[in-house]
Amino acid sequence: MDVRKPVSRRRFVGGVATALGALGLRPEGDLFAQGGQGRRNAQPTSDEYDAFAKLANNENNYGPPKSVMDAMTSVWRYSNRYGYPDGGIVQAIAAHHGVKPENVLLGAGSGEILQVVGLTYLHGNKKVVGCDPTYATVYQTASGIKAEAIKIPLNKDYSQNIPAMIEAANKNASSVGLFYLVNPNNPTGMIIPAKDVDLAVKSVPKDMPILIDEAYHHFVESPEYATSVPYVLEGRPVIVARTFSKIAALAGMRLGYAIAPAEVIQKMRAYSISSINALVKHGGVASLKDTAGQADMKAKINGTKKKYVQMLEAHGYPVIPSDANFFMVSLGGREVQPVIEEFRAKGVLVGRPFPPMTQHLRVSVGLPEEMDRFIQGFKEIFPQKKASTMAGQQ
Repeated sequence: MDVRKPVSRRRFVGGVATALGALGLRPEGDLFAQGGQGRRNAQPTSDEYDAFAKLANNENNYGPPKSVMDAMTSVWRYSNRYGYPDGGIVQAIAAHHGVKPENVLLGAGSGEILQVVGLTYLHGNKKVVGCDPTYATVYQTASGIKAEAIKIPLNKDYSQNIPAMIEAANKNASSVGLFYLVNPNNPTGMIIPAKDVDLAVKSVPKDMPILIDEAYHHFVESPEYATSVPYVLEGRPVIVARTFSKIAALAGMRLGYAIAPAEVIQKMRAYSISSINALVKHGGVASLKDTAGQADMKAKINGTKKKYVQMLEAHGYPVIPSDANFFMVSLGGREVQPVIEEFRAKGVLVGRPFPPMTQHLRVSVGLPEEMDRFIQGFKEIFPQKKASTMAGQQ
């Protein structure tokens, strides 16, 4: 697409829709499309859906806090309006991060933000540099518009190989349109230490756009982590993606955003076609204000995660250290797809395969009663082994 040529909104929207359709993208929340060999299952009834322990899609199973529910409930009166008060969502996000409204772009979840960034910077057969495995939306976007991805394998300890990514970006600088980091990473849950992010930001060509997905930012406890928003304040071409799907439990309502320099946001805006609903805008504002509610949610989810990680390791199956609301457990040499089906038969939905890590299972942290169902199923599927941790697995 030659973005210099004028284009009507109808023709543009049709073109973007075609491009996105070619990607074959579907929400990670499509729980019943995770069967083997690309099998798609019929959508469940409400009773069937509710009967499962849903630990597959990194959702917040506690649901939105009361502050967010009250804010959204109060806005139903605007459901028949176009020009409704939006609660000042863009201004609230800007104030929260210490940036200006022109540094903010809303999206239908951070997934749309990643797609928009890909469409903005990968047209003309540009390449994206990132790790593998990671959250694949940007790679899928690249494939859909006939761009390429340079994927750098994770290190042996499952951390991201930042020096190798930097080398690839510099070696291919003339053809690279985007440098991509997910922090914490999905599916491993491991952070990129702040010093390594800083190394990357300052070592790739200074005009190379850098997308940093911080979808799981709110669950991080490691002192080595830091948000990358300050790079935007410095004027660097850094795009930070955030979402309300996780800590605020609004995955089904679809609200995310990007923080970036104003000129970057302006470029991205040309590819953004989503319409955010009135309810979630007000819910997002309430979530930003409810810092106590966020802290409580973080404590509950991280506390539950630690408890069940310890139980898995006591059973002899090491878990990759995670700073997200999910974790990956080693299956002791078993392939993950049959294990997913065994859990499904027990009424527990767990994460899909993430090649090449096909002998690890990603598990979202659910409610304690859901995690009890998971651990019971795990012990039925896997025999007891000598207690182990990932550190002791090397």
